[in-house]
Parts: sequence; structure tokens; C-alpha cells
Amino acid sequence: MNAGEIAGLIAAGAFLMLVLVLAVPILKLGRTVDAATRAINEVTDRTGPLLGNVNTTVENVNTALGQVQVSLDGVNLQLAKVDTMTEHAQNVTANVANLVTVVSAAAANPLVKVASFGYGLRKAAAARRHAEEDREVRTEIKRRRRANR
Repeated sequence: MNAGEIAGLIAAGAFLMLVLVLAVPILKLGRTVDAATRAINEVTDRTGPLLGNVNTTVENVNTALGQVQVSLDGVNLQLAKVDTMTEHAQNVTANVANLVTVVSAAAANPLVKVASFGYGLRKAAAARRHAEEDREVRTEIKRRRRANR
């Protein structure tokens, strides 16, 4: 063997060592890729039914929202009726208030006149009594003066 062959054997041995050293990480990387593939397959297998359940849930939610919309439409219809009733009640209340005002004005005017007449009558009677008392007192004073003279 000459030096070229020995150098070739050394180079072949070094290349073999390099291949062996690089083979270990490549084999580990292969196992990692296999594990990742298995994990992805498991996720895919589990995701299908989960997405089916999500679709069912979304359909149920949409159905419930449709029912809520129908209920809200019914509530809005009833509120419109209540608004109409409230408006009618307000009109009735305004009419009653106007009627009370008219009756009060019609009844109050004669009542004020009667009260004024009664007050005037009492005043006149009191003034007459007072005048009579004054006349009696004057008459008595004049009589006493004449008697003292």
C-alpha cells in the first residue's frame, strides 16, 4: 500500500465516521417527524367530531336566536298595544281634567256669590245690632246727663 491508498483509507474512514455521526441526529429527526405526524393525525381525528359538534351548536344557537327574534316581535307588538292604551288613558285623563275645570267653574261662581251674600248678610246684621247697641248706649248716656243736671 502506498501513501495514496492509506490516505484514501483514512479519508474513507473519516467519511464513514462523519456519516455515522450525522446519522444519529437524522434518525432522531426522523422519529420526531414520525411523532409529529402521529400527533397531527390524532388532532385531525379528534377535530372532525369536534367541528361537527361546533356546527350543531351553532345551528342550535341560530335556532334559539330565531325564536328570540319571534319573541321580541311579539313583545314589540304588545308594547305597541300598551302604547295605544296609554295614549287613550292620557286622552281620558285630559278630558276628565277639562270636565272638572268646567264643573268647578260652573259650581264655584254661584258658590262664591252665595258665600259673599252670606258674608254681607252677617255683616249687615252685625252692623244693625251694633247700631242698635250704640243707639241704646247714647240714649242711656243722654238720660244720665239729663238726670245729673
